[in-house]
Amino acid sequence: MLSFSNISKSIDTWLNATFNSTWTMLFEMVIAGVGVISLFAILGLVLVLMERRVAAWIQIRLGPNRVGPGGMLQSLADTVKLLVKEGMTPDGADKFLFNLAPFIAIIVAMLLMAPIAFAKNFQLWDMNIGVLYVTAISSIMVISILMAGWASNNKYSLMGAMRSGAQIVSYELSAGLSILAIVVLSGSLNLNDIIQSQADGWWIFKGHIPVIIAFIIFIIAVTAETNRAPFDLAEAESELTAGFHTEYSGMKFALFFLAEYINVFIVCAIGATLFLGGWMPFHIGNWESFNHIMDYIPSSMWFFSKTFFLIFLIMWFRWTFPRLRIDQLLNLEWKYLLPISMFNLLLVTAMAILGWHF
Repeated sequence: MLSFSNISKSIDTWLNATFNSTWTMLFEMVIAGVGVISLFAILGLVLVLMERRVAAWIQIRLGPNRVGPGGMLQSLADTVKLLVKEGMTPDGADKFLFNLAPFIAIIVAMLLMAPIAFAKNFQLWDMNIGVLYVTAISSIMVISILMAGWASNNKYSLMGAMRSGAQIVSYELSAGLSILAIVVLSGSLNLNDIIQSQADGWWIFKGHIPVIIAFIIFIIAVTAETNRAPFDLAEAESELTAGFHTEYSGMKFALFFLAEYINVFIVCAIGATLFLGGWMPFHIGNWESFNHIMDYIPSSMWFFSKTFFLIFLIMWFRWTFPRLRIDQLLNLEWKYLLPISMFNLLLVTAMAILGWHF
């Protein structure tokens, strides 16, 4: 069967047969880089269209239906508009930091793609500290937002950046504790090991109620970390015009816009990997016949279907819940989610030690 892993092995075999090891490694790095950039472009187009379609479905309206068949080319038209739009830099801005901020945002998103297993035996970098790497690199995203808000020399941008800093630093705690629950159960920081630990059932099913609680807290926390509604205080249009990227236009705005959607994809991919088995098919214990049938579905299809299901949930939140005030947002984290996460981690630890999970 044609799969990502077979394609990558074929390319590697051909390169090794044609070039020496140094050139082979160089060409493979270039191919991987081009692949990630292409994936970014495709995801940007698909997720923007998906956002509009989900919004239209929830609000009982049509959504994009003019550009292309069924509005399919609307995202492409918006991309062309951003490409030809002039990029403005305010007179009082710190020009170097102002121009650097959107590039940091997109570079961080690219780095986060490295340990994600898109299919069986198909990932950019299989590292033994994949979970730690993801949590560490994702923390850098707040630097680009703070940099953009401060360098813009705009009070609304600065206020949005400060809100975002407080929000991301706060909700990272709950997200990290939820991730630790799965690390404790699987006994590994390697994402592939975590996926393999779910061969006889996904953790959300075999981890009982504590893992379900961890999953719910994880979804809430990553929604806040990615500045998505109802936690979009950093770019609240009704209060801060556009928040930290008020002064950005053209491709610099497009990079922030793209980074937001890519980050949504990444956190959902991590959530699918930790709680829903990643590329692992849906298996039930020793039901060999059922498990064998599930194995016929390609692993990449399992991964992307789970990831896009979680993306749909996060988009659903946006069009269902009203935006919180900043005090409500911080109260939710420090008074409720963090204490629940800490107590839940103790429950998961006891469950792992006593072997109470399936």
